[in-house]
Amino acid sequence: MADIMEHESNAVLPPPKHLDYSLVGEHSRRAIELGLAEADWYQCPVPRATLRNLLERRNGPALRDSLIWFGLIFGLAAATVLLWGSPWAALPYLGYAALYASTSDSRWHESSHGTAFKTDWMNNTLYEIASFMVMRESTVWRWSHTRHHSDTIIVGRDPEIAVPRPPDLKTLAMKFFGLTG
Repeated sequence: MADIMEHESNAVLPPPKHLDYSLVGEHSRRAIELGLAEADWYQCPVPRATLRNLLERRNGPALRDSLIWFGLIFGLAAATVLLWGSPWAALPYLGYAALYASTSDSRWHESSHGTAFKTDWMNNTLYEIASFMVMRESTVWRWSHTRHHSDTIIVGRDPEIAVPRPPDLKTLAMKFFGLTG
């Protein structure tokens, strides 16, 4: 953030009262001028051949893990239904809720990058299912996430900054409960 506040004479300006997080606002223009937008960032010195071997995609492990994941979700949902009306229904329901809510986002993220499976249609299928599960419109979020990885945490360039500065606690609470976008 200090880079965005720095003036050409290298004198640090006082921070603005309000940061414009929109993609078309003043801070977006300023980030482009300062060279922060789509900048070349540090890359670890792992040789390309080693990195390629580490990043090799395969269908088998992802298919196995996805089947286990969906099997657990459906199994816990069935156990919840069978135990409905009993206090014991809370146990499988908590497991179901945890698997549904917490692990869907990681599947959404990896399949949006095409890194979960080697096969594109499998990535796209998992991406659409996970988008539904985390309540994100798949096309809009694919583009938003691409922008996020182009200019991560650059004010005015990254639409996925979770908590703007200064934080708006009311909006943050509403986002937590899915009441606003």
